[in-house]
Amino acid sequence: MVAYGAEQRVRNPALRADWLNQTFVHWPFRPAHVQALVPEGLIVEEYEGAAWVGLTPFVMANVRPPGIPAAVSLPAFAETNLRTYVRRPDGLDGLWFLSIDVACPLMVGARAVGAPYSPGRLSVSRSGDVISYVGSRWSGTPSYRVVVRPGEPITPTDRDVWLTSRWRAYTRRFGTIWETPVEHEPWPLSDATVDVLEETLTTAAGLPPPLTEPVVHFSQGVRHVRLGASRLCARLP
Repeated sequence: MVAYGAEQRVRNPALRADWLNQTFVHWPFRPAHVQALVPEGLIVEEYEGAAWVGLTPFVMANVRPPGIPAAVSLPAFAETNLRTYVRRPDGLDGLWFLSIDVACPLMVGARAVGAPYSPGRLSVSRSGDVISYVGSRWSGTPSYRVVVRPGEPITPTDRDVWLTSRWRAYTRRFGTIWETPVEHEPWPLSDATVDVLEETLTTAAGLPPPLTEPVVHFSQGVRHVRLGASRLCARLP
């Protein structure tokens, strides 16, 4: 069972941040199609017989190293992840990122441990009860436009928790798997209605059409996120 709250304390964070105005758009795929995009040594998790891929646009705010006050953090910027859910052979679950698009070029430095960052032109805007996410890579493709209307807060079901709550991310670099732990409060979730969903991120990642229409959630976000230092957890054969 996936934990709704953080599974570990990150006592000495490498980075602090707030993750705000996040939308979760999740599609089910045949597990074999997603497993083909994940490195050896990680196993794609399934829920209700499907592997799930999430498109998650949001705002990164108050990004700073430890010991630096929020008043002198980086300016807020947009980020959009395309992610799936995996386990190590020993059972520890986490995220595997198929792509990470970001409006702050400084974040591209995380490529050092294999995080698939791509700099781009991204924006998040709000007008009344509508939130719009728009982005494209500096190369011009792929791109996306997502417009949602957040609904009422919900009490998360088992599936809602499974789709949104992970406490480590895995990356690959130079034939090794790296693990980055994360700690934050549980996501406060709401239903959401999609007005516009146009994206080419999934096809650019190598995915076929999904099995069904997406499941969508919105969260006002979590503050005081603590990201640990990436550490080597496995060497690939």
